[in-house]
Amino acid sequence: MIDAALIERLARLRGIGDAYHDYRGELCRFPLETKAALLRAMGCAVDDPLALSIELSEAEIARWRRLLPPVTAARGPHMGVDLNIPARDFGATLVWTLTLESGRTCEGSRSTADCPELWRGEVEGVWITRRRFELPLALEPGRHELEVRIGPSLCGRCRLIVSPPACFEPASILADRRLWGLTVQLYTLRSRSNWGIGDFDDLKALVGFLAPHGAAFIGLNPLHALAPADPQRSSPYSASNRHFLNVLYIAVPAVPELRDCAAARLKVESPAFRERLAELRAARLVDYARVAAAKLDILEILYRDFCDRHLARDTERAAAFRRFIAAGGVPLERHALFDALDTHCRATLGTASGWSNWPVQFRDCESPDVLEFAREHADRVEFFLYLQWLAHEQLASAQRLARELGMQIGLYGDYAVGAHPSGSETWMDRAAYRLGAEIGAPPDPLALKGQGWGLPPPDPMILEERGLESFIGLIHDNMRCYGALRLDHVMSLFRLWWVAAGMSPSEGAYVHYPLYQQLAALALESVRQRCVVVGEDLGVVPDEMRRAMPEFGLYHYKVLLFEKQNGRFRRPDELTRRALATVTTHDMPPIRSYWEGLDIDLRRDLGVYPSAEMEAQIRKERDIDRAALLTALRAEELAPPHPCTAAEPCTPELVAALHMYLARSSAMLVAVQIEDLLGMSEPVNVPGTDREYPNWQRKIAQDIEDIAARADVAAHLSALTRERALKSEGV
Repeated sequence: MIDAALIERLARLRGIGDAYHDYRGELCRFPLETKAALLRAMGCAVDDPLALSIELSEAEIARWRRLLPPVTAARGPHMGVDLNIPARDFGATLVWTLTLESGRTCEGSRSTADCPELWRGEVEGVWITRRRFELPLALEPGRHELEVRIGPSLCGRCRLIVSPPACFEPASILADRRLWGLTVQLYTLRSRSNWGIGDFDDLKALVGFLAPHGAAFIGLNPLHALAPADPQRSSPYSASNRHFLNVLYIAVPAVPELRDCAAARLKVESPAFRERLAELRAARLVDYARVAAAKLDILEILYRDFCDRHLARDTERAAAFRRFIAAGGVPLERHALFDALDTHCRATLGTASGWSNWPVQFRDCESPDVLEFAREHADRVEFFLYLQWLAHEQLASAQRLARELGMQIGLYGDYAVGAHPSGSETWMDRAAYRLGAEIGAPPDPLALKGQGWGLPPPDPMILEERGLESFIGLIHDNMRCYGALRLDHVMSLFRLWWVAAGMSPSEGAYVHYPLYQQLAALALESVRQRCVVVGEDLGVVPDEMRRAMPEFGLYHYKVLLFEKQNGRFRRPDELTRRALATVTTHDMPPIRSYWEGLDIDLRRDLGVYPSAEMEAQIRKERDIDRAALLTALRAEELAPPHPCTAAEPCTPELVAALHMYLARSSAMLVAVQIEDLLGMSEPVNVPGTDREYPNWQRKIAQDIEDIAARADVAAHLSALTRERALKSEGV
């Protein structure tokens, strides 16, 4: 029998909410059973009354009797910190020492009686007075450490995050210049030289094509590391590790070792291998298994050549490799070790990819067996380090080229909201994640049963206890090669929908995170790395997030097809200025499919709709939206002669008109999907499906070389540049 009162108190301390407003605006309260299930997922002993009471006591002491919080944040130079002072120490002298990020220290003292009181109360038999201590000096933006001592026994430490006023914006945007770019799923790109999957050389070719046409950026899917041992696990939003890169994007012909490695060249130039590559290029879908086999086969040979030609001779190229490893530190080495172990277990034991499928002795990244494996297979670990190095060098090269060719932003990356439960990110830091739950979304009109994404949630208590180190590291690593970064499901900075194992997504609840502190850390990293931040704020957005995004300078993510008000689509001048606007997204059908209802047919055939009535309702709403879109285009004198009614097929002129509509908008950034530029109809992903549809596999319709030669595409891009320039000039 669980104690309801204790459960409620502990749930509140662990960040579990009491209620939320659903998509209908109705207040829904989270039941006790849901809170208890989530506390179990957090490792709390909720079913043992005595253990539960002890756990609650420890949590309350940690929250209310700790002298300093683990981390606090401020925007601007002046900062205050809340102190929890026992009544017996009230009036004593507070001695503080501040260690700045630069290493310089400042110190001073003050009577606790001079600090304004915020609250007082009794916690576990001890009277506490909460006081506000204002640091008597101006602080530069950075991450600093504060130590406070009161008397001989009371001491606390706190990380101080001082952020700049807002996230970074490039000079062109500050000068009110409206920009546009193209978004692509990198793996979908076709070219005459890739190996059956879009790669970093294709990305450079796209940069070379788009920059002269006035594009300011190229938006990409998450390029996070996946699982070389299981290439079929291809969702870019279910990463093995978000700190590192997917090595299948390496352009093998661009690897320097290939030029001088006779063994690799002989194999690549053989008729059999050329035929193999031709088949991979011609395939309609990315064949991940065969692509990985071809690439890793040659990369193994190139690594051996690198060892002989560079590592053994201590060349400058070897030194660059070692600098990369040193900069990556323990996390990089453990990720490479994970990939080596994963491929070893799969090859020798036939296990499925992922640490939860390995023999038990390998599941702890610091176990003696893992350390022994690392020693015995050092060469194999180094191979995966080599792959990460190649991937990072090639991605950084693409960003350098973009900036050299005048792109104001260059590459616009995507940061996934979570990591795979059995990937290297969770393996090397299992304590930070709660594997007995998954994150998802509450019920909405498109998913009436809610959504479970199969990704374990980070524990907000652990996140705060560690001073946000994991979050800061992720943001740092994801910004280093990009001029802009999209945060998938940005509401996760404030709250995440947790679903306990064995429960339906509709039975989940929101768990809250330190929003202000994370935003301060985000803004600081954004300015330091000169990276624009775009928050994907689709769906139910809480008021706290609506206020915080403009306050910290995050760009909103505005999808035209969702921008409706009172039955009409918003005019271009009604869109938010600090936003990235697009017609559709990777989770939506291309424009042609949307207009002709092909996506509805597809979802019906895949059995996504729970009833024929819902399908009919969606078709009815689509008819209304098509008519409203035409009305919006006519109001801007952009409507093409055909279609002149909502019942007619989509045309290239209609697609261009929708893009021009956005180009006229107040949004500083406008993105065009490559599929819409090519008039494609097949989606790259159908949410709510797994094996029913080949998600994350469909390629684009043409090679990059052919796209670059199309006069109609060039005209479309020139019109975008012209329209954005007119908007910048206030025309």
